[in-house]
Amino acid sequence: MATVERGLTVLGALAATPGGRLSRAELVRICPLARATLDRVAATLVRLGHLRAEGTDLRLTPRVLEFGNAYLAASTLSGALGPHAHRLADELDESVSVAVPDRDGVRFVIQCPRRRAMAVAFHIGDLLPAERCAPGALFAAQWDQATWRRWRQRLTEDPHAAGFLALPPRRGPWQAPGAEEFTARVAEAREAGAAVDDQLVEPGLVAVALPVYGPDAALVCAVSVVSHTSRHTADSLTAHALPRLRACAATMRETLATSLRGAPAPAAAHPPAPDPAPTQAAALRAVKDEVGPGFLQSLARGLAVLSALRAPGGLSLTQVAADTGLSRATARRFLHALRHLGYVGAGADETRFVPLPRTLGLGFATHAGLTFERIATPHLAELVGRVHDSASIAVLDGTDIRYVARVAATRIMGVDLGVGTRLPAYAAAMGRVLLAGLDRRDAADRLARSAPEPLTSRTLTRQADLTAALEAARRDGHALVDQELEEGLRSLAVPLRDRHGRVVAALNVAAHAAQRTPDELRTAVLPELRSTARRIETDLAAATEYLVAGAVTGAP
Repeated sequence: MATVERGLTVLGALAATPGGRLSRAELVRICPLARATLDRVAATLVRLGHLRAEGTDLRLTPRVLEFGNAYLAASTLSGALGPHAHRLADELDESVSVAVPDRDGVRFVIQCPRRRAMAVAFHIGDLLPAERCAPGALFAAQWDQATWRRWRQRLTEDPHAAGFLALPPRRGPWQAPGAEEFTARVAEAREAGAAVDDQLVEPGLVAVALPVYGPDAALVCAVSVVSHTSRHTADSLTAHALPRLRACAATMRETLATSLRGAPAPAAAHPPAPDPAPTQAAALRAVKDEVGPGFLQSLARGLAVLSALRAPGGLSLTQVAADTGLSRATARRFLHALRHLGYVGAGADETRFVPLPRTLGLGFATHAGLTFERIATPHLAELVGRVHDSASIAVLDGTDIRYVARVAATRIMGVDLGVGTRLPAYAAAMGRVLLAGLDRRDAADRLARSAPEPLTSRTLTRQADLTAALEAARRDGHALVDQELEEGLRSLAVPLRDRHGRVVAALNVAAHAAQRTPDELRTAVLPELRSTARRIETDLAAATEYLVAGAVTGAP
């Protein structure tokens, strides 16, 4: 299972780098791996969609969010406690965070920031050292001796916590908290049942945190109220926030007790899907047969096991094997390897397996603030490289379409449109795809409000003709507009759907009529267009399950 460890090491190294991008030479030095080994690991991760090769560099893609999504889905904390955290943030008009213990650190799983000039900039998935934040003292009060030993060793080797990417660097003379100071704070937190951060993370940042317990009295997480010294001192924040923070923590505990008691029995917690697993296993074998020794099937299988652990309460060995299409013996080996590496733990009944918070360290925080344009543009560039024509994405905005991403082909004679451009939906291929994604009444109303007029001699303007064109787009899953928007311009478009199956955008390739016939667009370009749409939709689904990608929906 060394291959799985190498793959996770590469992902972790990239996730620990701002922007999630490193050269292969840098990865060889950091990991460390032989160059040939790194190339095989990288080739496999690129083929799986977790990395993108950019020259000699490798970059994390939004697909890596699937691992953190599995943890968040299995833990159920976001859905159960998120509404309470957001309500507390609104009541206090201060930022609120929920964090879980991650070895000798603190990992954020819910963030409710306030929008102001001096705002907290932590993200879901960020990891802080226990000694440098309020929740850390609460969690350390529960540590066993092995965790204390690991923490002391880390503190000796890295006293300023330089290895924690989310921690802002300190400037000027400053003494990092030592072992004695932290153990004293832990004792105070144990006694008071609360912990305070008085500018431990960075100057000006203050926080107060309370523990949240599960129905078995085990510490599940900590909820914190965070502010700035321009608004509060540590003491005034505690006095201001603690009463409502205590009420929130109590409500969170009741919610956890109710949700866990009301959870379905283990056998029903993960109903069998309609036979997807053999398809997945067969797909990996097919890729191995196609690529040969350059594809590390064991790494692909190990990552498939990790991303499969999404069920609240965890999955049994039998369920993991069924979901991944692996034999029980093979699934067991991968689960034990992932458990040894700290990515998987035992469920409450010790017969089930759950992902651990460490999975959030595989690039979750790296993609915070991810926009739809950032998700789509690399895929557009690859599409343009294959078809040699310009590609764009647009959303519906009233009766128009609005371009939100675009990559132009390098041609002497090309299509000159930029992000932000608006065009009438009725005359554009992307517009017809988007209108076809609406219910028929809404689509008809928008067509009527458009007041269609002939933009060229070919433009459809009659309501009956446009309605028929929308029906064809619904039936065929694409729309082709031949010189209706502009003489000499042909455009082919397909829909882009969100993780719920709703059409939220459209993807097109535009070509000059002298360069592409309609038949050539359908036969040569449409398969590439659909393949690109599937890849964008996969990334979009991963990015919007717990993170929000902006600029996806148009104005009503």
